[in-house]
Order: sequence, then structure tokens, then C-alpha cells
Amino acid sequence: MPLDSHYQMQLLKDILSNHQTDCCGSVSECEQVERLVKSLMVNADINENIKPVLQEIYQYGQSGAGSSDLDTHITSNRQNLSQWVSDMDQFS
Repeated sequence: MPLDSHYQMQLLKDILSNHQTDCCGSVSECEQVERLVKSLMVNADINENIKPVLQEIYQYGQSGAGSSDLDTHITSNRQNLSQWVSDMDQFS
């Protein structure tokens, strides 16, 4: 059973919050971020104002999945992670 957009958004926020708090993560989490964002981007129920943020998050996930030093990638995006979660709270 697929997750609805509310739960997809919550899962995405949880992963990003964990990355921001722990300064570490896994390639599979980055791939999950990519899949969640792809699914949300095509969902008509998603607020148009959040789509640019989702695009940035997608780039973050894509870069993280291909990074040779994922922890450094996450640490260098800590401020972005916090801002993205805040933005998603505002528009969801």
C-alpha cells in the first residue's frame, strides 16, 4: 500500500532531521529521499510553493547517494537541512 503525500512528507522530514541531528546517514537513505521527492513532485495535492525546496532536497539526495564521503556531505548541508524541514512545515 503506497504512502499518501502527508506520510511521504513526514518520512522525508524525519530522514532530513536525522541527517541534520546525527551528521551521518546512509546511501540508502539518500536514495529514499530521491524516491520520496520524485513521488511528491508529481502529486497534484502538493503546494506549488514547496516544489523548489523539493528540487533542492532531490539534488541533496542525489549528491549524497554518489558521494565518496557521505558524512561530510551531510555536515556541509546542516543549515540547508534545517531550513528545508522548516520550509516543509510551513507549506505542508
